[in-house]
Amino acid sequence: MTAVIRMLAYGVTADLTDKYIRIGESTARQSMKKFVKAIVSIFGGEYLISPNSSDIVRLLDADKDVDSQHAFFGLPRSHNDISLLDRSSIFAALAEGRAPLCNYTINGHEYTLGYYLTNGIYPSWATLVKTIPSPQGNKKKHFAACQESTRKDVERAFGVLQGRFAIVHRPARFFRPEVLKDILYACIILHNMIVEEECHLYLRAEQFIYEQTEETPNEPILHDNILEFMEFIAQYHRIRDRGTHSQLQADLIDHIWNIHGRT
Repeated sequence: MTAVIRMLAYGVTADLTDKYIRIGESTARQSMKKFVKAIVSIFGGEYLISPNSSDIVRLLDADKDVDSQHAFFGLPRSHNDISLLDRSSIFAALAEGRAPLCNYTINGHEYTLGYYLTNGIYPSWATLVKTIPSPQGNKKKHFAACQESTRKDVERAFGVLQGRFAIVHRPARFFRPEVLKDILYACIILHNMIVEEECHLYLRAEQFIYEQTEETPNEPILHDNILEFMEFIAQYHRIRDRGTHSQLQADLIDHIWNIHGRT
């Protein structure tokens, strides 16, 4: 356990543990693999769950004075703008109807899909809000500044994970993808445990009552029903709707400007 924690927290190599606690390199590596796999297996169901409907409502309520639900995600290199829906589990859940409901109104227009903040390389989809590369006018300049600032906030959140677990920040020494995946998930789980333990130091208890939130049902997807298949296709096209993408961005520009830009 000591060897594994040192490798996770400080990013030291397996052979360095021999000098401090007299455990061989091969034993330290094997301990790492077993430890992270056990963490994911035992605690993954509690600390890696997707947002449910109650979480979405809380996020929308918290952000009602700034903008609607937002997040940032990225896929490596050329995956940013090709095969996005096929490669991302986030968009697969949306297309299959497994994502939690998200309803909000901006400038009198109703939206039913949450959106993610991205840079200009991403496609113009209804679920993506891109920055404006060369904004003209105060409204668009203010929107670009807010969008990029929020994206940086989410990127810095990953920086917190890197700062807490140096193994995430440094070059990978376990080259098997399944081991790397377990290591990253284990670091996220441990981080969430720490946040849960220390949340009372930063937040009022009444703001987050996790025991009262409802869980999102995980129903199996049936592939033998043509109606469900047609709904999947329709949802797929709604996600890729360029018109909704343009309308959402325009509404957000006006919405953010009306709240903060005038001051």
